[in-house]
Amino acid sequence: MSPAAPRLIVGLGNPGADYSETRHNAGFWLCERLAAQLDAAFANESRFHGRAAQARSAGVWLLMPQTFMNRSGLSVGAFIRFHRIQPGEILVLHDELDLPPGQLRLKFGGGLGGHNGLKDITAHLGTQDFWRLRIGIGHPGDRNEVVNYVLKPPRKEERAEIDAALDRALDLWSWIAKGDWNAAMQRANQRHAAS
Repeated sequence: MSPAAPRLIVGLGNPGADYSETRHNAGFWLCERLAAQLDAAFANESRFHGRAAQARSAGVWLLMPQTFMNRSGLSVGAFIRFHRIQPGEILVLHDELDLPPGQLRLKFGGGLGGHNGLKDITAHLGTQDFWRLRIGIGHPGDRNEVVNYVLKPPRKEERAEIDAALDRALDLWSWIAKGDWNAAMQRANQRHAAS
């Protein structure tokens, strides 16, 4: 595992007003909140197929690909080649079907859980060895309903749980910024046990 602090935070989602409130955009929601906390402003960067913000005080970039979820790697690949960022210096924020709303998991590498954004990033990086912060959105219970489910807004009570998880995720930043991933993982993975 890389002990280094991240140089790039990637929030995953789909661009446009039609998708802004859908479950699949949980990564965008957290990325925008983190940018606000770090006083960083997003700008459109066509060469990176995304919106990027630099938090100079924290020494980190934030990126929201505007390629649609399934082509997220195009944006991430272009960005890291230009800025010479290693895969182990990337933290990807993304929605997670296999966690209930309100749960977080921080992990390095491992499987992709069928997430098309992660699959495309892995294809462009040539490795699965990057950090991920998984934001629980719950599962519809039927595999055939997944696409419809992730492209719809969460119910009111689910959104409240997700928002609470995003607030807790922001609290992890002080450890992540120092590269203290173990402390961040303990807090992300153990807090707010399912009731």
